[in-house]
Parts: sequence; C-alpha cells; structure tokens
Amino acid sequence: MLAQTPETSHLHDQHSNSQGQLEVMGALSPEHQAIFPIEAQTFLTALCAQFASRVDALLSERERLQSWIDQGNLPDFLEQTQDIREGSWKILGIPQDLQDRRVEITGPTERKMVINALNANVKVFMADFEDSMAPAWDKVLDGQVNLRDAVNGTIRYTNPDNGKVYQLKENPAVLICRVRGLHLKEKHVSFAGQIIPGSLFDFALYFFNNYQALLKKGSGPYFYLPKLQAYQEAQWWSEVFHFTEDYFGLETGTIKATVLIETLPAVFQMDEILFALKEHIVGLNCGRWDYIFSYIKTLKKHPDRVLPDRQVVTMDKPFLNAYSRLLIYTCHRRGAFAMGGMAAFIPAKDPAVNAQVLEKIRNDKMLEAENGHDGTWVAHPGLADTAMAVFNQVLGERSNQLDVTRMSDAPICAKELLQPCDGPRSEDGMRHNIRVALQYIEAWISGNGCVPIYGLMEDAATAEISRASIWQWIQHGKTLDNGQVVTKDLFRTYLAQEIEVVKAEVGEETFNHGRFTEAAELMERLTTSDELTNFLTIPGYDYLA
Repeated sequence: MLAQTPETSHLHDQHSNSQGQLEVMGALSPEHQAIFPIEAQTFLTALCAQFASRVDALLSERERLQSWIDQGNLPDFLEQTQDIREGSWKILGIPQDLQDRRVEITGPTERKMVINALNANVKVFMADFEDSMAPAWDKVLDGQVNLRDAVNGTIRYTNPDNGKVYQLKENPAVLICRVRGLHLKEKHVSFAGQIIPGSLFDFALYFFNNYQALLKKGSGPYFYLPKLQAYQEAQWWSEVFHFTEDYFGLETGTIKATVLIETLPAVFQMDEILFALKEHIVGLNCGRWDYIFSYIKTLKKHPDRVLPDRQVVTMDKPFLNAYSRLLIYTCHRRGAFAMGGMAAFIPAKDPAVNAQVLEKIRNDKMLEAENGHDGTWVAHPGLADTAMAVFNQVLGERSNQLDVTRMSDAPICAKELLQPCDGPRSEDGMRHNIRVALQYIEAWISGNGCVPIYGLMEDAATAEISRASIWQWIQHGKTLDNGQVVTKDLFRTYLAQEIEVVKAEVGEETFNHGRFTEAAELMERLTTSDELTNFLTIPGYDYLA
C-alpha cells in the first residue's frame, strides 16, 4: 500500500503474471499523490510487468543495427516486409476532433505555457514530456497535474510578479501528450528492482488521469510517440495500447497516436510502423531536427556522408525534401495524416527583423503545404497566425490533404534519402554550434528544456545536431573554410573562447550563478569522446534532481 511518508512508497503487485514490486523513490507531495494514487500505481505495475523488460531488447537491437551500419553498410527498405509495403490496407480511422490539424503548437508542460498554447490560434497543442522538457521529478509530476487541470478546464495561473491571471478560453486546442522516448528512464520509480522506462510512466499517468474526462467531452487519450527506430518498437506500443484498452474495458482504437519519423532507420519502415499500429495510429510527423541529428549519428562512420553547417541543412535540400515527400505519399496511401515539421523561430522585437522571420516561416510552411502535408508545427503562439494563413490558403475548404496522394511521383529510393547535401563547414558555423549547445545544455541541466537562443526556440534536438556535427568533423578530419582541420584540440580552443563570449552575452552574474562550467565539461566530454554518445539527455539526466 501507499506509504504515509512522502519519501517512498511501495506497491505489492497483485498480478499473477508478475514477480515484481513498484517502488517510488521520489518524494510525493499531497498534490502529486493525487495524480499518482494507488490505482494509478497498480496500473503502472501491470504495464511494467508486461512491457518494461522488453525495452532493453529493443534498445539492443538498435545497437546491433548501428554496429552493422558502422561496418560500412547502409540502411535500406526491408526485404522481409515487402508484402506490407505492397498491400492495400488502411489504418482504422481518425477521430472527429483530429480531422483538422493544420497548425500545431508544441511546448513543455509548465502551467502558464500550457494555457497560452491551448489558447493560441492553433488546432492542436502537443504537451511535451520529451525534447523540450528536462525531466526533473517535480517537473514531470507538475506537468501531469497541469495537463489534468487543462483537460478538466480548471487550469489557472496567476503571475506572482504582476498578478496577471491566465485561464482557458472557449474551445481551446485539442491536447496531445508526447511521452519520453524508449531510451529515457524514470529513475525515481523502479519495478522488480529496475528503474522503469520514462515512456511507460508518462503514458500511464496521463492516460489514467484523463481518459474518462477526454472521452466524456468527445475527445480521447491522444499521444505523440518519439524517436522510434523500427517497426518492432511500434509493435511494442501497439501492445501497450491494446493492453490498456483491455485493462479499462475500452473499445479497440480508443487510444490514438501520431508517430514522429525523426530517425534515419525509421524512414525506411514507415509503412511497417503504420501497419504495426494500424488500430491506433492517425499519422506520422516529420521531426526534422532530430532527423538531421539521426542522419549524422547513423552514418557517423561514413566519411562520404558528412553534413555541412547545420544552418544550411534546410528542408529544400534533396535528402530532406525526399523524406518529406515519401512520408506524405506513404501516409496518404494508408489514410493517415502526414504532419510537417517545426518552425523553431520566435518573434523578434525589431519590426524589420520580425518581418524577415515571418517571411522565412511563410516560405517554409508553403513548401510543406504545397508538398501535401496536412499540418505543421510552430514553437511560439506569435507564429501561429502566419502558419495558419499559409495552410488556410492551400487547404481552402478542405480540413486536411488526404486527397494529395503524390502517386505520380517517381518512387523515392534509398539513394535519395541517404544523399548528403553540399555546403560550407565554417569557423562561424562551428563557433555558433558551440555557443548554442553550451547554452542549451546549461539550461537543460538546470531544469529548463525549452530555451530561446539567438531568435530560435531550441530544444534538445538542435543541441544534439551541434555536438554530433562537430564530433563527426573531428572523426573524419574535415577542414573549415579558414583552412584549419577540425581536431579535438581545435574544438577545445574554440570552446574556451566561446565560453567567454557567452559569459559576456549573458552577463557575469548570470554566468556565475548558472551551471555553465558543468555544461562545458559535459559538452567537451560528448564532443571529444571516441564513440558518439547516443543522446546527450542520458548523461544530462544525472545532473537533474
């Protein structure tokens, strides 16, 4: 039973097929106990008994594939699933309140941000427990409290500085919850002596606390699933969803999911991922920043696949445009939505600069809309109107673009998806990468995963591209535009210099009160290691409470 002390709680498993006990090592305040009661713990125990131990095998399979690619092989479409790609099947269907997703806003689960996002001129708010959130224990639980209050329509926030009150307007956006990726653990909860997958924790709490209220108001428990690399991982999620629907006596397909295609291996398995989740899936999303990071990470040992400065790797480059078009073709053939990617810009105070920002947004979103995407992402409410205007113009009277089949396109082959793009490797680009990654990592280990830096709303993906890109340049001895070869020593020299630049930019007091020294040490370790660390958030998690 739940212990009375806030330090720890134990739950003896009631399920005959398990031999485990759930233990909550993190403190639970009364407010947090309300969203993690004994019934939720029982449900989480059942999920862990059935599914937690299988995650390690899925992650091991990722490592096996990566080792094979490191030996000089290239990913491709799978021979053994050709019949799935060639079949004429469709997904089960899309609920009414998800039929129009032309603009979605994303952000972490902080209370004021949740209200502002749900009130923005968008169709959907993706509340994020993943890349834009540093998962400190209190923040994870506060996020679940905030989403429960949002679903119930009771969420309010009063600014302590000026007394301004924030609350939901009529007809707020539809809520979708993005859970953590399979690679992330929740160290404050263990099952059978092992810390549990963060994804199961996030899923269990959001589902348990909200499914009844969501269904009552004509919506449902909707999820975004990040970082999948293989259809077997989608199959695992399918079984989690089926199990949950059976556990609560709900119809098959009550739970709906959108999968982010943000890894290079997954782009070759989009049909298979849709098929594995066909009762529950409603679409795929172009997670473009993570996809670029995954391209670097997957092909890290291939000297002929090295990318240039991240600033020039844009969606009009052939390998990224092919990825976008293949996703649209694949999804629409199966009756699923093809969601576009993130506009990471944030509005600028200077009117001339802001006009340039909005023009970039317009061009980016027009490319997506004309390609046939059903909707797109923005990171800031101030950009919603611009993105909405583009999609309104292209969609006209339609709610989506499922009718855009791209059937007349030439088939997109592996070669196109793997073709690197040209562009400079510049000293300015490398120094900029260092400053962005340094500031982002400092914010993340301080508990903030969504950070405005140099006019962009950065999340973990951009820091990942920055450090992985430099790592790859070091590995392959690439030369910058100033004639210098990128080495570990050159990186350390630039890092030391850019630390001083950042100190001057943020001010000495902010710098000294922050965790910039630790962030620089972590970045140095990640960028100069002999093997590329899979995700900076894994070692970064050790810095969080």
